[in-house]
This record gives sequence, structure tokens and C-alpha cells, in this order.
Amino acid sequence: MKNKVSIIGAGMTGSTTAHWLAEKEIADLVLVDIVEGMPQGKALDLQQAMPVVYKDVTIVGSNDYEATAGSDIVVITAGIPRKPGMSRDDLLTTNAKIVQKATTETLNLSPEAIIVVLTNPLDTMAYLAMKSGKLPPQRVIGQAGILDSARMRAFVSMELGVSVENVHCYVLGGHGDEMVPLSHISNVAGVPLDEILPPDRLEAIVERTRKGGGEIVSLLKTGSAYYAPAAAVTQMVEAILKNKQLIVPAAAYLQGEYGLNDIFFGVPVQIGRNGVEKIIEYQLNDAEREALKKSAGAVRETISALHSLIEI
Repeated sequence: MKNKVSIIGAGMTGSTTAHWLAEKEIADLVLVDIVEGMPQGKALDLQQAMPVVYKDVTIVGSNDYEATAGSDIVVITAGIPRKPGMSRDDLLTTNAKIVQKATTETLNLSPEAIIVVLTNPLDTMAYLAMKSGKLPPQRVIGQAGILDSARMRAFVSMELGVSVENVHCYVLGGHGDEMVPLSHISNVAGVPLDEILPPDRLEAIVERTRKGGGEIVSLLKTGSAYYAPAAAVTQMVEAILKNKQLIVPAAAYLQGEYGLNDIFFGVPVQIGRNGVEKIIEYQLNDAEREALKKSAGAVRETISALHSLIEI
């Protein structure tokens, strides 16, 4: 039986995720959105592209959740996008209701599904999905660290004029302005970034990484990033379906790791067919530990605000 992946939210991020996944030919796809005709139209357009790229994938669009029945993975991208001047936390009230409904509705039809959350504020929405769905922690993963690390890799590659294949960056913490790029672990062909880049240029890259999403929002003016987030989700879905045991930064539920409890937070995780197979703990220096503590505090504030809005 072919794998099935349902994507809740057929906007730019959701439909681009479907595009990337269709090219992988690893699952049949369902696009769900409340806008009448939109997911159906995008699914049909994408389906008609399959003969051109020689991929045998079935893509369905729907305005209700029934089409998602029997999904192996549910990707939640639905929510209102950021506008210039908005933080990810500004999206909390509206997006919490959307994510809670998407989680409960899809799990009723696919009780064994793994949930991949992309909706912002990311860490808090992953927490909400786990609590609302009463799921074991390993079956909920938030996509953030892959994207943030990819942004940092892109900026380092641009700065040094080297292939992105030689650049390895690791960004931990909450998916927000307090994220924590690990400069001494990140490297170019094995050479740590803090040895290959002048301090001022490295700090500029770190700061641009933290503001990477906001930079795109300010340029687009009517939306937020979708190519890179969708590619990052695709990497996670592929790792799960192929049981790759891939180690990447992602938002996972912590139960003592890094000294944190009852919080979704960006850490290195090993991803396989069960979702989060293992959480990897890096040895951090004092500055990184302090930065992670600050980032965790920001996430906890949003989780506290969530509890005041929704009963979970």
C-alpha cells in the first residue's frame, strides 16, 4: 500500500510542500483547505504535471477532512501568515483554533498518523497539537530548525563563496528571534565558523538568520516564506516514510533534555518511522546554555498565553 500524506492548508506553503513531495514520489497526497475550489484546483494542476515529470502520484484536493482518512503523516501548514511588523506570536489566537481543529479532525480519521506542524508560533502550535490530540510526544514534530539552519547555511555560503554542500549549520531553540545558532559546532568542511569567519561577519550572519523569516515578510509585504519551509517539511516527511534515522534540528517535546521540561523546543532529533526516535544532546558552552534558557523563556510565555485562550 502506498504511503499517504495529508497537508492541511493549501496556501503557498501547503501547495509548495505538495509540489516537493510529488517530485519525491513517496506518497499519495491530499490538500485540504476551507477555500472552496482552491485545493481542488491546485491538486488537479499538480496532477496534470505528473506525466511531464514521470511520477505516479495521486493528488486530491478537498474542503473537508474525510479525504485525509488513512494518512500516515498529517502536515499542518494552515493559519494566517505574518504581515510586516507582526511577530510569530501575534498569530497565536487565530492559529491556535485552526491547529486544534486540524489536529482533532485528522486524528479521528487517521488515529496512527504522525503530525508535522509548521503553523506559527511553531513551538507552541506543536505543543497544542500534542495536547489536543493526546498523542505520545514522538508523534508530533515541529518544523523549524531545518529551515533556520538552512537559512544560516545559505548566508554562510553566500559570504564565503563555497558550495552549500560544504556548509553545516545547527540552529537550536525556539522558532523566533531568540533562536540559538551554534557557531562553534557549525562548520565549513569541518572548519568551525568561528575560526573561518571574522567575529563581526559571523555575528551579522547569526543576526540575519534570526531575522530571516521577517526579512522575507518585509520584502513580500503580503505573505511569508514558503519555498524553504516547504522544502524543510519535505525532508522531514521523507525521513519518516523512509525510516532514514536522519538527525536534524526540529521542535520536539522535552522531558528533561537540555534541562527543560513540558515544552516543544528546537533540538537535534533523530527522525524515523516512529517520528522522533531520539533526542540528541550537544555539549554547549556557557553562552549557548544561557541563550537557550532565554529562548525557552520566550516559548514558555507563549504557551502560558495559549493556556489562557484554549482549554487543553
